[in-house]
Amino acid sequence: MGSTSERNRPLRVVFAWPTISGYMSACWRALVEHLGIDPFVVAFEAGQSTAFNDGLMSGIPSRLLDEEERHNAGLVRDLVAAQNPDVVVLSGWFHPPYRRLPFRWALRDSRFVMGMDTPWRGTGRQQVGRWLLRPFVDRMDRVVVTGERCWQYARRLGVPPRAITRGLYGVDVAGLAPVWDRRRENGWPQSFLFVGRFADEKAVDVLVEGYARHREQVDDPWPLVTCGKGPMSDRLDRQAGIDNRGFVQPDDMDDVWAGAGAFVLPSRFDPWPLALVEAAASGLPIVCSDACGSAVEVVRHNYNGLRVPDEDPGALARAFAQIQRRYDELPEWGRRAQRFAVPHSAERWADRWVRLLRDVDGKPPSATLEDQYALSLSST
Repeated sequence: MGSTSERNRPLRVVFAWPTISGYMSACWRALVEHLGIDPFVVAFEAGQSTAFNDGLMSGIPSRLLDEEERHNAGLVRDLVAAQNPDVVVLSGWFHPPYRRLPFRWALRDSRFVMGMDTPWRGTGRQQVGRWLLRPFVDRMDRVVVTGERCWQYARRLGVPPRAITRGLYGVDVAGLAPVWDRRRENGWPQSFLFVGRFADEKAVDVLVEGYARHREQVDDPWPLVTCGKGPMSDRLDRQAGIDNRGFVQPDDMDDVWAGAGAFVLPSRFDPWPLALVEAAASGLPIVCSDACGSAVEVVRHNYNGLRVPDEDPGALARAFAQIQRRYDELPEWGRRAQRFAVPHSAERWADRWVRLLRDVDGKPPSATLEDQYALSLSST
């Protein structure tokens, strides 16, 4: 048993993370406010695919890795070990230098938590991975998943239910919630909004085709605003009715959210899109494909949004038209959407993680964390 000073010191936690983002910086900042927790983030510098500003990490103890450093396994090990962490939180198993950390001698006394957001799809790669990943997964003291689809994958990896916790991500609900009032006070906007990577998995091609069909089928189509960055950006340029604004930093998104009447995300593969949760937090009705993992937790069909089959431009066009026809209902749909976003607020994320980290550090896994998450869902 350690000394009194050792027992009373803050719990040292290192997050080994990929590229930074607005939603994770909000979560980490909320965690910094908790007494008794001493977090440190090792993450990639803002990347070419997202162009987030490194200033997002202001006030968060961190070390950002450049393109060369992130692949230096020895450097990553030394940076993490230098913090003498009680708990190391890993963002899955995809980055080899992070994946090696549980087996480093310098971290032999640390507990490990793995986050995962990938849904179970039953692919050959996932089937093989169940066996290849077993030594890594067995080293984890807890696995934190995004939601139900990911929970199924964790179970197939052999993680016992008592060691799985829901609630991997959070968003800045407090900062986004007032946008609904702005939208309501100024007259509900008549426009659609897409926020995400301009990439194949986000089905930008389906978005463009579905929206073009919509414009052909109605007399007064709303414009479509797109925000993001990626290889399919040119598919959005010079398209009738589409206003492509490129990448917008999180601090500049309030006016974009406020100027939209409904959010659209027709992804063909999207494990747990945070933009969808942020849209709900801002009070937007949502149109999304069934491929969007976070829709399971956040979207209820014909209640706060519409869910459409993926890879179906015709269904997307009909959803665009239905949103316009139900214009008078959109403020209430947006208000309902906010209720589903509340359990995923940065503040509730931090509270949930404080309990989880303390549980992992000194006690056997318990049911209380899942109980707390279920309670937050039922209170919306």
